[in-house]
Amino acid sequence: MSSRVSQRPRCPRCNLPPHLCLCAEIPRVETRTRFLLVQHVVETWKKSNTGRVAALALANSRLLIHGAQDESLDTALLSEPGTWLLYPDGPTAPPDAPAPRQLVVLDASWSQARRMTQRLPVLRALPRLVLPPPEPGMLRLREPTHPSGMSTLDAIARAVAALEGPEAAAPLERLAALRVQRIAECGTLY
Repeated sequence: MSSRVSQRPRCPRCNLPPHLCLCAEIPRVETRTRFLLVQHVVETWKKSNTGRVAALALANSRLLIHGAQDESLDTALLSEPGTWLLYPDGPTAPPDAPAPRQLVVLDASWSQARRMTQRLPVLRALPRLVLPPPEPGMLRLREPTHPSGMSTLDAIARAVAALEGPEAAAPLERLAALRVQRIAECGTLY
């Protein structure tokens, strides 16, 4: 007798169940800023993960995995000139600093993100883009554990709005809202 639980099918691209698949709705968003998503290995196959969908939408992005035993993260990418870290607190860039050319986004839970910044010294040295807390009434699937908490997709949309304007962020905001709406209508991710 096997103790293995069968997994339900998921879309190989967006990782959602087939009835919630967003692939046909994922826009192609061009940005001046390059987005480097550093995804914690635990998040890789979570059906609630939005980092993968954000990376699919952003033409100028790359998704890297942190914490896999057989892979090491190329930290040289994280320290390229003009790189900032999207993070809720810490040392922000000076007001007269030029906009980032590359923004590192940690796709992880709050505790995972905190550990990632502790274990990757290059992240601690980066200037930070700190977003204001989300407005009350923001569409969400669950209440955040941190006052500035939001999904990776929501955070990237807000970062794009701050760096490149609301028009550039609008397709990402629509995608995030559509994702929440589909899952809420279904009542669950399955």
